[in-house]
Amino acid sequence: MRALVLLLSALTLPAMEVVTLPGQSPIINFRFVFRCGSLNDLKGKEGTAALTAAMLARGGSQSTPYSDIIEKFYPMAAGVGDQTDQEMLTISGVTHVDNLEAYYSTLRDMLLKPGWRPEDLKRLRDDQLTSLRVSLRQQNDEELGKEVLYNLLLGTAHPNGTVSALEKLTLADLQAFYKQHLTQANLTIALAGKYPEGFAERVKKDFSQLPTGKPSAVKRPAPKPIPQTRVTIVKKQTRAVAFSLGFPIPVNRSHPDFPALLVANTWFGPHRSSAGNLYQRMREIRGLNYGDYSYLEYFPRGMFQFEPDPNLARRQQIFQMWIRPVEPQTAHFTLRLALHELERLVEKGLTESDFEETRSFLSRGVNLLLKTKANELGYRIDSQFYGIGEYPEYIKSAVAKLTVEDVNKAVKKHLRKDRLEIVAVAEDAEALQKALLSDGPSPMTYNSPKLADILEEDKLVSTRKLGLKPAQVRIVPVDRFFQ
Repeated sequence: MRALVLLLSALTLPAMEVVTLPGQSPIINFRFVFRCGSLNDLKGKEGTAALTAAMLARGGSQSTPYSDIIEKFYPMAAGVGDQTDQEMLTISGVTHVDNLEAYYSTLRDMLLKPGWRPEDLKRLRDDQLTSLRVSLRQQNDEELGKEVLYNLLLGTAHPNGTVSALEKLTLADLQAFYKQHLTQANLTIALAGKYPEGFAERVKKDFSQLPTGKPSAVKRPAPKPIPQTRVTIVKKQTRAVAFSLGFPIPVNRSHPDFPALLVANTWFGPHRSSAGNLYQRMREIRGLNYGDYSYLEYFPRGMFQFEPDPNLARRQQIFQMWIRPVEPQTAHFTLRLALHELERLVEKGLTESDFEETRSFLSRGVNLLLKTKANELGYRIDSQFYGIGEYPEYIKSAVAKLTVEDVNKAVKKHLRKDRLEIVAVAEDAEALQKALLSDGPSPMTYNSPKLADILEEDKLVSTRKLGLKPAQVRIVPVDRFFQ
């Protein structure tokens, strides 16, 4: 009887999954996606997941130091990448089929027999510290604003961790994380290309060496309600003012209202698109900045790319508006205009023509997200995470059944014009704080003529009352974040 119980228990243990896309391409893509991430970092050890991933992808194996691996991969034009987010840790690789055996044997050892060398830890930890201290806090106001917004709304650290925690991490911390979370129960292996028959089964057998383990998903409480609009001004040396604003939403890809909100967002502020309403009203007509966009899902590194990376799946998402940097003298007006446009979306929604044009555009454009085999593998894994069908087909099928009433109903239900978290990155934080609290007029002037209806709208926007009290607007030095 005891043996039978043990057998039944073993049969119900979670096992690794394998996603395959066999084809005729000689380029072989690998993705190893573990359902764990920065949410699994222990308190005081933030950054463990990201540093563990870096040690696997950019450290050596037990038999080969990383410098030799680089020399081995160079003539193959091959490499290994890593990406760590809250709930997914991804190691990716690509090689030509002619080099598959040599490449895979090295990649396999890097992941299954890591070298754990102190010199690799120092090098990669320094990289991670530099990404926080310099790249994020000093050189990229826009990514900084977005990450601070997520931190304030969801109470999470940057996926790379915090400076103070990283400085204390040891090899033992990384090895413990690896042993506990990089298990078969959390792993999805994905392969694409013209790999040999039986190769996928071989890879699966090799990675069966990992511990069986248990799922690492962390159950998190719902985000705390925002009782009133709050403004955090991040004070740092910079020439312009960047804004990010938003609020949590109970919607991710698994939610039935996601397709309707996606249609609304595609009309309102699609990423790097001049067709979006925000872009048209703020940049095209008024020339305030380089661009203005909105998001239903986490989209890091947005200023460097046109499409989001896959395998950033999160159960908790926010609605976010990204207002790219503006001149300090127009910052008050710009914020008022962004809130004005959000209010119009919530109160008026889309017209029938807006809806039909956007639905058609979205149905055609969604396929572009899968223009590479690496992305196609990634989106398949994300669809498994959310429990939905293949992403393009899921979206096209869902939006084909929508009406404009469905879209506007979802907007009313999930989006709002008040109780926002607003983050500004500015040098003269005190002047911006004073302007926001005074609620005085912020008239807009232009170097070229504008249409009469735009000037009339500007008068309305420039006197829009924000109604902020001193307790709602705070100034925080940049080095306080992710420290």
